[in-house]
Amino acid sequence: QVQLVESGGGLVQAGDSLRLSCAASGRTFGSYAMGWFRQAPGKERERVATISWRDGDYTYYADSVKGRFTISRDNAKNTVYLQMNSLKPEDTAVYYCAASTARIAGPYDYWGQGTQVTVSS
Repeated sequence: QVQLVESGGGLVQAGDSLRLSCAASGRTFGSYAMGWFRQAPGKERERVATISWRDGDYTYYADSVKGRFTISRDNAKNTVYLQMNSLKPEDTAVYYCAASTARIAGPYDYWGQGTQVTVSS
């Protein structure tokens, strides 16, 4: 089992950058595929980016964030990151980190509590 804690959210202006972090408990972080999801008020949860286990050779990005967001992982620090550049008001949401026992991507078995990202225009 793994516990996930997100951090790094906040209020920024359009065009700014933020880096979200997700710290995981346990000694087997490298064996999980990881993902970032988001949910805006009144909308369904959206898959933002995912990264495969171990070296993170496989990544996925939603079309809405491709070219602006980058997912990465540091297994030595048990942490996955989401670098968000050129933020837009439509990126406003609660961002969740998730872990999957699959090697490439979901289904995601473990979830963090979320961190709020608000982008003002």
